[in-house]
Amino acid sequence: MVRYRRNFVCGGTFFFTVTLDDRRSSALVEHAGQLRAAFRTTRAERPFTIDAIVILPDHLHAIMTLPDADSDFSGRWRRIKSSFTHQLATSGAPISRNHRGELSLWQRRFWEHTIRDDADFGRCADYIHFNPVKHGLVASPIDWPYSSLHRYVRAGLLPSNWGGASEIDGNFGER
Repeated sequence: MVRYRRNFVCGGTFFFTVTLDDRRSSALVEHAGQLRAAFRTTRAERPFTIDAIVILPDHLHAIMTLPDADSDFSGRWRRIKSSFTHQLATSGAPISRNHRGELSLWQRRFWEHTIRDDADFGRCADYIHFNPVKHGLVASPIDWPYSSLHRYVRAGLLPSNWGGASEIDGNFGER
């Protein structure tokens, strides 16, 4: 059995890949409003900062920073997943069940990487913002509506034509 080792760092900044159980699903973009609400609910209960994020049909990537005295990113992801699943279930959206009869919208685990420094942060943020192009969903990162790239452009951190002709390298928990 594989033993997962998480790097729990109080006040740490982490890159995450979180994936739906059914990789053919597009529930995350079809129900983006409910996903945003799940993030808001969780953040109100247990504060954190989303430094960068992209929502794709079947998975999302995010950079999350925790408060100084807190290292529990797993609890936050559990709450986000649970809140989103509950919202979809109560709205009547079809969600399959596993062999134990439990709702199985999400893969059980997630992939995380501890951000080491500013260069690592920049590389991960670039990967997040370029991901819709990598998956063939749009020709330019700015064309994808479910991305923090728009916030970066409004803040003057990146130009609106960022990533139009480049490619970002790296494997961040994806197949």
